[in-house]
Amino acid sequence: MPPILRATLLCSVAFATANAPAKAAATKPNVVLVITDDQGYGDLHCHGNPYVRTPNLDHLHAISIRFTNFHVSPTCTPTRAALLTGRYPNATGAWHTIMGRSLLAPEEVTLAECFLASGYRTAIFGKWHLGDNYPLRPQDQGFEVTLVHGGGGIWQTPDFFGNDYFDDTYLLNGRPQKFRGFCTDVWFSQAIEFMAACQRRGEPFFCYIATNAPHSPYWAPEQYLALYRDIKGLRDPGFYAMITNIDDNMGKLMDFLETSGLDQNTILIFTTDNGTAAGHSVFNAGMRGAKGSPYEGGHRVPFFIRWPKGGLVGPRDIDILAAHIDILPTLIELCELRRPAGPPLHGQSLRPLLYERSPRWPERVIVVDSQRLDELVKWRQAAVMTQRWRLVNPSPDGDPSRLELYDITQDPGQQHNVIARYPQVVSHLMAEYERWWQSVSVRAEQYVRIVIGCDAENPVKLTCHDWHGDGAAECWNQAAIRRGPAVNGFWAVRIAQSGWYRFELRRWPKELDLPLSAPYHDPEPNRESTPGRAIPIRRARLKIAAFDRAITVGPLDRAAVFDVYLSEGPYSLQTWFYAADGSERGAYYVYVERLSAESATTVGTHSKGPH
Repeated sequence: MPPILRATLLCSVAFATANAPAKAAATKPNVVLVITDDQGYGDLHCHGNPYVRTPNLDHLHAISIRFTNFHVSPTCTPTRAALLTGRYPNATGAWHTIMGRSLLAPEEVTLAECFLASGYRTAIFGKWHLGDNYPLRPQDQGFEVTLVHGGGGIWQTPDFFGNDYFDDTYLLNGRPQKFRGFCTDVWFSQAIEFMAACQRRGEPFFCYIATNAPHSPYWAPEQYLALYRDIKGLRDPGFYAMITNIDDNMGKLMDFLETSGLDQNTILIFTTDNGTAAGHSVFNAGMRGAKGSPYEGGHRVPFFIRWPKGGLVGPRDIDILAAHIDILPTLIELCELRRPAGPPLHGQSLRPLLYERSPRWPERVIVVDSQRLDELVKWRQAAVMTQRWRLVNPSPDGDPSRLELYDITQDPGQQHNVIARYPQVVSHLMAEYERWWQSVSVRAEQYVRIVIGCDAENPVKLTCHDWHGDGAAECWNQAAIRRGPAVNGFWAVRIAQSGWYRFELRRWPKELDLPLSAPYHDPEPNRESTPGRAIPIRRARLKIAAFDRAITVGPLDRAAVFDVYLSEGPYSLQTWFYAADGSERGAYYVYVERLSAESATTVGTHSKGPH
């Protein structure tokens, strides 16, 4: 790693800790929480997979306590919201991965805020996927050191344009910074630097390593790809290649913890965010379904926990039903954290299961669902779970007549629907679902709004990834931006203070500095081969509050610029580009700046040409 990058990160750690009293790390356990993206329960050799190579995770499995009946949401953002808040994701506003529904409501209390309030240093490395703008960014939600990509993955629309997993530009404490190497290698190496710096200062830490791998696109270093090209039936060798690269980095992490002496008093957790995205084509541990599915393969995932000083060592399996909502209350109890005031928790601490061989553990019902829509739909792709039963609705429109019932203790592969045989069980689980729905659907008609005009983020970069409406489904990644689909949507925003605001509407992000109508050609070879299409944009339009105006733009203009006076409050923001070929689409990127008193004297509506 270039020396300047190392210095930047370590300085950020020093800044975060300079004004805090030193804490004795000897008494507080450190916490390292590793969560991978789209890796399912069956994507580990220790779970019976004969194809994937995971020797370091196999070793962690052998020395850890393993929850074998652990469940998360069937997709990325909802799991992260539940893990970090201890609450069901539908209640937090973060129930989808795009469409403005991947945004975590700012009043939610995160795990990082609990650790920060309890004297810990906090850091995230990798994937956040709960909002890219104030007050929704990781640095707004309790993380002091942040090294993240944009959106839900590298190469998605909010991410730095042209990133392709290798030698990319990420956001280090909110500022773009180029790093050398493969993305997963960067996350782990920088996390180790952070932990080493905390150890030198004698301060406990919470280190959240959330890899974007093995999420698609399946780009991986060649030495890992070569291991899997000959596996017949595997959807893409890059999927397993990225998992083996993660495994190598887990080995480096565990070696660091051991050689530094941190391993004994560090709680190390490994888990994943949903069922497999690609491994089920060759192995799925006997489960039905994959990522996005309400069947077991969509949401049952590995969960390993180890803390030698706390007596949490393995091998030991716990087969009691547990879920992502339980992680925060468990760590609060294990680490004696203070949770700031906030909404009530839905999860419960797993401490009795960890420490008591025969705990008094009441029967509980856990619900997961896959919304993936702008608006919540009752019963949509839901699973109502108890220790024995799974009441499943695979319907994408929530049709209750599609309900299925499985006895998971007798039918782990969910092949035999027994709904007709157990009407009382069905009635009970349906009633439990109704109670659950009433408690988690409180935000069904509310927007989590991006705030514009705060000093914490000015200017603000908006992307079509966060449009409300179906348009976001067509332009959430950079391959789509290159194609230039004719789609649109609106942003739900809140103006923080009354004043003049400058809106720059762009077809390409600022870092490319391209005219609105220009094509895009990669300056150097890129793994994303989709050409950047030229669109003959002739007019641009902005609508917010009572302002609704269109202007003409020229072939060399980089942006269409509108200056608007806005009063404080909530708004819908929508844009249009009109092309010479008759097509229209929204501006994929909009930059909004609250103008200073001096700048406000030169306001106007115009186009922005070359520098």
